[in-house]
Amino acid sequence: MRNDGAVEYAVENRATWREWAGLATLALPTLMIGVDMTVLHLAVPRLSADLQPSSTQLLWIVDIYGFLIAGFLLTMGTLGDRIGRRRLLMIGATAFALASIFAAFSTSAEMLIVARALLGVAGATLMPSTLSLIRNMFHHAGQRTFAVSVWMMCILTGQALGPLTGGILLEYFWWGSAFLIAVPVMILMLVLAPFFLPEYRDPNPGRLDLISAGMSLITILGVVYALKQLARYGISGEVFLALGIGFGVGYLFIRRQRTLTSPMLDLELFKRPAFSAVVATHALSMFMLAGMQFLTAQHFQLVLGLSPINAGMWMVPAAIGGMIGALLAAAFLRVMLPVNAIVTNLLVGVIGFGIITMVDLTSGLALLVTGLIFATFSVSLVTALTTDLIIAAVPGERAGTASGISETSAEFGIAMGIATLGSIGTAVYRQQLSGSLPAEVSAAVSESSIETLGTAVATAEQLPTALGDPLLESARDAFTMGMTVNAVIGAVALAALALLCYRTLQPTRRAEPGHVSRPVKPAMDD
Repeated sequence: MRNDGAVEYAVENRATWREWAGLATLALPTLMIGVDMTVLHLAVPRLSADLQPSSTQLLWIVDIYGFLIAGFLLTMGTLGDRIGRRRLLMIGATAFALASIFAAFSTSAEMLIVARALLGVAGATLMPSTLSLIRNMFHHAGQRTFAVSVWMMCILTGQALGPLTGGILLEYFWWGSAFLIAVPVMILMLVLAPFFLPEYRDPNPGRLDLISAGMSLITILGVVYALKQLARYGISGEVFLALGIGFGVGYLFIRRQRTLTSPMLDLELFKRPAFSAVVATHALSMFMLAGMQFLTAQHFQLVLGLSPINAGMWMVPAAIGGMIGALLAAAFLRVMLPVNAIVTNLLVGVIGFGIITMVDLTSGLALLVTGLIFATFSVSLVTALTTDLIIAAVPGERAGTASGISETSAEFGIAMGIATLGSIGTAVYRQQLSGSLPAEVSAAVSESSIETLGTAVATAEQLPTALGDPLLESARDAFTMGMTVNAVIGAVALAALALLCYRTLQPTRRAEPGHVSRPVKPAMDD
């Protein structure tokens, strides 16, 4: 039974209208981060025709944004603790708007890669700032969980609006117009932020370690580059060199953190098995979902032949499922322990990926959309719970650092999911298609068709029907095979995560409704 002092403390720590207005303000950059994660998925065919990128360049265009967000999130999280989280948010919003204009008017694949990289660096200032401000604005446990769920829903809403808005714009304008929608949104956020967002910083932050920032970036980009080269060219000295650099610098980064008084990455947190399991679940569930979304966006257009706007509309049901999942996170905590909520919904994700494994050229839309709804609902609910657990594991003054850990794991998972599953899909596509091409096609046609499904579709349209139709069917079947192989990987991965969480997360007693201590959470003590 709570005493009167506890009740009074709970009431005093409830958010006021200003905090809720601040949450609405934070929704603006969060929406745009989600939009930029998916806005290019449907633009890939148009972009390929206009800029003519290679398959490797195409993957860089799509995922360099996520890679650099992941590479800089820890740096920006700790920077926000030092210079102020609202200040960093406003700097990032300005940079994001300018980089969006640069991306919109890119004239080559290389220029667009640079623009997307700049967007990634700017996005890295926004993600930890928004989440750490939520941690500081909402002290009541139940309200904080709900605010984090709203934050997660905003990302998912942005991801839903990305393909849909991109599809509408592609119907009437050029592919670069999809980037310009960020500009007015960021301007509005800059106007509202001084009125509704308080400033927070760590009173004793220590110095910012630029060496660690550079090392974390080299680690991520080295590993990612190796994966891309491995998918395209197979095992080579270049792949081993990139892996060696990535893992070698990563090892030195970890050693350096152990010697610093104020490390960029607090390794003590990872000595708690439950914390490590939560972070791994957070990253790997996003890894699987992002990679599958990238493949299905192309499947809708290049395999099923949908226009960009129709493809965008068919991706909306899954995004709505994700929004519902995120908003239900707080409700799940009222009826079950977090470990049970996480495990249950990971198994829902297994069902979703299992449904996608049954997709083929004759199955149509219903099967794929149903599988995506289950998978997105599952991952969204799970990541809302794990985000809340991660930021609740540290004191408020370290919220930026905790947010950096949370968002680094998520963004690295998203970026690696697109790169890894995209590369696996490409490898399966090439192997499958190389053995099923019509014997009558020339070597030049074979080589261009094997490059990507987009080039195969464009090539088939230029051939006589007797050659083009068999080529197109073989290419579409090969791509679908790559997608279903990734779905099998996703089902197995989520099942393994469910087992890991069940064995690792030790439940504690639920707090009484309205209590200010953290809601039902796994024990993260040593």
